[in-house]
Amino acid sequence: MTTTTPSARFPSAADTAATLLPDAPPVRSTLRVIGSDPLVPSVHRIADAMSAAIGAFGLQTAGLAEDRGRGPCAIGVRATDAIDTLRAPFLTTLGGVDVQTVAEDPTALANNGFHRTADGWIFLITTYPHQRDAVCRVLDCPPLRGRIAEEATRWRAVDLEDAVCDAGGVAAAVRTGEQWAAHPAGRHLAGRPVVEIERIGDAAPLPVPDRLRVLDDTHVIAGPVAAKLLGTFGADVLHVSRPDLPDPLAMVALTGGGKRNTWLDLRDPAQAGRMRELVGGADVFVNAYRGTAARGFGPAGLAALRPGIVALDLHCWGADGPWAARGGFDQLACSATGFALEEGRDGTPSLPPTHLLNDYLAAWLGAAGVLAALRRRAVEGGSWRVRVTLAGVCTWVRELGMFTAAEVADLPRPGAATIATHAVDGPMGRLVEPVLGLEFDGRPAPLPGPPQLLGTAAATW
Repeated sequence: MTTTTPSARFPSAADTAATLLPDAPPVRSTLRVIGSDPLVPSVHRIADAMSAAIGAFGLQTAGLAEDRGRGPCAIGVRATDAIDTLRAPFLTTLGGVDVQTVAEDPTALANNGFHRTADGWIFLITTYPHQRDAVCRVLDCPPLRGRIAEEATRWRAVDLEDAVCDAGGVAAAVRTGEQWAAHPAGRHLAGRPVVEIERIGDAAPLPVPDRLRVLDDTHVIAGPVAAKLLGTFGADVLHVSRPDLPDPLAMVALTGGGKRNTWLDLRDPAQAGRMRELVGGADVFVNAYRGTAARGFGPAGLAALRPGIVALDLHCWGADGPWAARGGFDQLACSATGFALEEGRDGTPSLPPTHLLNDYLAAWLGAAGVLAALRRRAVEGGSWRVRVTLAGVCTWVRELGMFTAAEVADLPRPGAATIATHAVDGPMGRLVEPVLGLEFDGRPAPLPGPPQLLGTAAATW
């Protein structure tokens, strides 16, 4: 595989992409990444990391085509497109307006953010009602940013983190990298590859079908985007959600392209039975919920129901370990792992200039891992588990190498997008969003179909 020429300081993004999935079947196609960090005022190599993740998915897509008898191709990724991929929610419109303004509750995101505590900082999430209620119960205040900020200063960061999580919410104290490395949750993830692929059961070799069946049991960004990527390249993706826990409309618009959406409540035995039937016909199960295994749909349960399945788990802190019961978001991974303090100045934490990082990296890395596992299944047989954690992604980006603050201080923040966009009309109206920043022999990647409203499809293949 050819790569871009690495700098004397860091390996190139293309070289990094080549090492992400070392046990995948070989790929003869080549990857070229145009451009490299630093592009924005971040001490982290966020463009190179995203370029590598996109490139890894492109290589596995090309490798799958090679397995089916096609010749090798030249894959292209632009670092500027990688930056815009991380900013996709800020570059998307629905019905002619910024998709972020399409909100059932305009205050849902307003109270999310870093808050000072008595001894440092914490990031609090109030996006969903139960998360908002947990924060407000612990702090004994109304859901007003000023009051939340005032009450947070009365707590030690770690004590508030524990109290909010124990109350059913999500939060993360802002730690240094050294503190995260010494923490039990950090030690649990230390040393793991950013994409873990393991054989979890026996099954005869199965060729990868032309039309993959992907069961998408996810919400928010990372899991839904991973499934959307597979759907964009031809998979039949059926997204499952509970009618009383829907994602916001804007989130569905951002992540639902080309999917069918059905309601299933796994607390109901009959509907859980229908899910088992769907699993029996699936090639891939993408999961982002913490309670799935307890209902029989963890990787082991899936492999028993459907020998040969590939199960992709996307969690913040991992499906096991000391923080397995804690939920998490992109920003919380940045906060806990040291990333946010490294992005900030003078001890004040900050998110990267793209605002999002781990969700989109995890999505592309997870989708690449799924294709690699499917290719291995075709040769070796077996059922497979692919695992990506947001905290692991954040740590991986930190370990790619860093610039000094002085080296990036004068770089401009991301401005107008350079990536192309496409428009698609559907039941939500006209969606305009960035294309996939990936080319094959100079030709652009496929385009996703329109997003559909939740609950509008039958629970069937």
